[in-house]
Amino acid sequence: MTYSIFDKPIKVYGVPNFEKTGRLERLPQELRVKLLDRQRLYGGNMDIEHLGRRTAGARAAFRTSSRNIKITMRLETLAPDPGMSRFACSSACVYFGRGESWRFAGLVSPESYMSKVAVRSFEKDEKLEDVMIFLPRNEIVEDITVEIDDCAEFFEPTSYRYEKPMVFFGSSITEGGHASIVTNAYTALLSRWLDADYYNLGFSGSCRGQIEFGEYICSLEPSVLIYDYDHNAPTAKELAATHEPFFEYVRGRMPQLPVLMMSAPNWENMPEADVRRDIIRRTYENAAAKGDKNVRFIDGREVFGKDERQVCTTDTVHPNDFGFHRMAETIFPVLKELLEKTR
Repeated sequence: MTYSIFDKPIKVYGVPNFEKTGRLERLPQELRVKLLDRQRLYGGNMDIEHLGRRTAGARAAFRTSSRNIKITMRLETLAPDPGMSRFACSSACVYFGRGESWRFAGLVSPESYMSKVAVRSFEKDEKLEDVMIFLPRNEIVEDITVEIDDCAEFFEPTSYRYEKPMVFFGSSITEGGHASIVTNAYTALLSRWLDADYYNLGFSGSCRGQIEFGEYICSLEPSVLIYDYDHNAPTAKELAATHEPFFEYVRGRMPQLPVLMMSAPNWENMPEADVRRDIIRRTYENAAAKGDKNVRFIDGREVFGKDERQVCTTDTVHPNDFGFHRMAETIFPVLKELLEKTR
């Protein structure tokens, strides 16, 4: 039996409005057009058409008793990143089990940077078990098919403990650059540790606190908003002009939404790092002074820890796996507390 990820009972996570549109895109076409129009008016450089359709944070999941599972992935694009291998850019990650039994089964990876097709067969025991496929970070995915044994059971996946998705909004760091595989990004780590669904709305160089993004995020009705686009703002002046207005826009439409805001983790190498951090902290302090009980702030200086900070990035900007793990460890207790407010 062969199923496409567009077929029931496979469930697709991390793709807003997939149930309605059937499209593997993080941003709908109308929003991509709005953002491009804004860019023409105000300047900037972002390939939002590609960024809005590539599948960072997207997952396809199911439960099966099949002993044999063959996964075939077909890509629409090839978008290599000079700071990342094809295992990070264009490969899917496969996991078996859930909760404490969750284990990494391996990658579905193209044979080369020039190939748009990846095929891999997996074997497990015949007990009924969840399978989750994390889609590539950099690519637009055409389709993924799953072939299982003819007599095997095949059902929808086990639900997340926190079914209402978290939204991560930010930069290329949020999007997962430069994790060695997509599931080592801090967003994916937190989702696994918390057993929580999420949308990854990190867009390399493009999230700058645009109100259009705020409107879209509110339409998704997230459980929690985590935003950290500090790195994308070209100057502290622009960050100051957008950060608090963005928060106030979202807060005005979702008064009870838990919000976690962070400054950039790579502060040692950022111009105006102290000024930027204080701008973000001021947004938090102003909200708290107004009696807002659902807002938190994490200083980016804290997320890599105190020891061995110099081994947390690949290029003084983007975290490696070690850096992402430290980010997730720092964020986890704060995010867990905020999620508990939503139960």
